[in-house]
Order: sequence, then C-alpha cells, then structure tokens
Amino acid sequence: MSIQVKSLVKTFGDYTAVDDLSFSIEKPGVFALLGTNGAGKTTAIRMLLGMLTKNSGTVLWDGKPMASLTSQIGYLAEERGLYPKIDVIDQLLYFAQLKGMSTAQAKSKIDFWFERLNIEEHKYKKASQLSKGNQQKVQLVVALLTDPQLLILDEPLSGLDPVNADQFRAVIKEEIGKGKYIIMSSHQMTTVEEFCDDLVILDKGKTILKGNLNEIKKGYGRINLSIKCDEDITGMIIQSGLTILNKTPAQTMVRVKDEEQAKMLLKKIIENDISLVKYELREPSLHEIFVEKVGESIES
Repeated sequence: MSIQVKSLVKTFGDYTAVDDLSFSIEKPGVFALLGTNGAGKTTAIRMLLGMLTKNSGTVLWDGKPMASLTSQIGYLAEERGLYPKIDVIDQLLYFAQLKGMSTAQAKSKIDFWFERLNIEEHKYKKASQLSKGNQQKVQLVVALLTDPQLLILDEPLSGLDPVNADQFRAVIKEEIGKGKYIIMSSHQMTTVEEFCDDLVILDKGKTILKGNLNEIKKGYGRINLSIKCDEDITGMIIQSGLTILNKTPAQTMVRVKDEEQAKMLLKKIIENDISLVKYELREPSLHEIFVEKVGESIES
C-alpha cells in the first residue's frame, strides 16, 4: 500500500491556498504535514479526503482515488465536530452506521475505546457537557471505530492537558505498532519529532522543505552545542567567534560551524580549569529547522 499525492492545487478566487503539493508515503508510519497558521495544511487534508474539490492534481491510496475510500479512513479534525445537544453514544452509533458497521460491532468498539481512554462515564452525556479534552477523546474514538488502515490527525493534541496528551501519544504509538499509515498535522514540533519519519513543511501554500527527517537533520550536521559551566563563560564563547542562540540558568545554546569549533571551545574550558556541568553537541531540532525555514521564506 502507498499514498501518492501529485501536484495538488487549490485556489479561492485569486488566492492560492495550496500550490503544487506533492508527496508520497510508501510504508506505514507517521508522515507530518507542517506549516504556520494559514499555510494550507487543513485545506490540503480536506482535499485528500474529498471534502474540498481540488483545482488540479491527484490523490491515490493504493492506486485508487482516496476520496472514494473515505469510509476506510479515520479522520480527527482540528475543529470540534460533535453535535452539542445530542447524546455522545447516539452520535457514535450514527457515525459507525455511516461507516457500514453494525450496531453490535459499534457498541463493542465504543465500549473498548471508552474504557481505554477513561471516559466511560460520559457515554450517555450530551457533547456540550464534556470538557474540550473529553470531546477530543470522543472524536478520536470516531476516527478509530472501524480500525482504519489510514489515520489523518489534524492537531491531535490540541487543548489536551499533559495526562490526556500522554494518553493520545500512547494510542498513536499503538496504531503505529499495528502498521497503520498516519498523516499528522501539528504545531507541537516535539510531538511530531517523536513519531515522524517523513515530512512536508508548507508556507503560504508552497512546499519549502520535504523529505526524511533523519536525513534532513544529518544534512545540517551537529551544529548546536548545549553547554553549562559553574562559571560564566559568555565572554569566552564570544571571543571564540561563536553565536549564542539562547541563554538560560540551565544551559547556554551555542551555534557552531562544525565539531572542530566545539572541540576548540571545550579545550579552552579545560585549559582554564573551569568546571563543566553539561556539554552536548547535537543536530538541530525540528522546531529549530521549522523556524529557520519559515523565517527564510518570510524574509524572501
């Protein structure tokens, strides 16, 4: 199985929301669709699902138009999609019926997921009586009801407290373990980095970076140095011609050109008999890459 997105375009009048988006997902795992607010992520997702007509381009799931296979896809929307005045159980049974499930099958799945997500007591409440976090859990249940092979998660951790966010992460890990294909859109870069294999970053509808996350990071090299000493070494860092990215009581983040520069700073610290608490040379994080790429796009 694979997902092929080729030359996807969506315009609204003179405004181009998605401009020639192409990517492929050749194996199970998490593919990240990233971008700033208004970059075109949700518009792209809605075109994948056939919720919006596209101006041009193709979207294939296992060689077939994806829009015709939405009953086999689980979708967690960023916006709350529940009817506020209707009992949760009735909504879930209705959504399950739309997916072709029998009432018995649906009730069994609902019972399983409500217990798994610790929301059994909310089954017969109206959606408006639930907190935002519990509404998000119910919508996750809707996405998972039919055990779909493809999951599309648009800001899945939005509005969740740390405990519930960890529950969602655990479920996502379980779905990855089952060999699912997952497209995730999120502003939480640490979460994306935890799961993501490949990605596309959009800005104003255009693709500004795509590829395998590990390969992208390797391309930068280990250029971020996190360092902490018992003494203030700010002057030594500046004299060494290095750039301080950020300074907190816990650490000083320094940008180096290469590992040799980092070693030269370490040598100076040792020669001056300064007590070293932390010294970590690493590749840039996804957050740092995202900020750099989007910043470059804005400046240009």
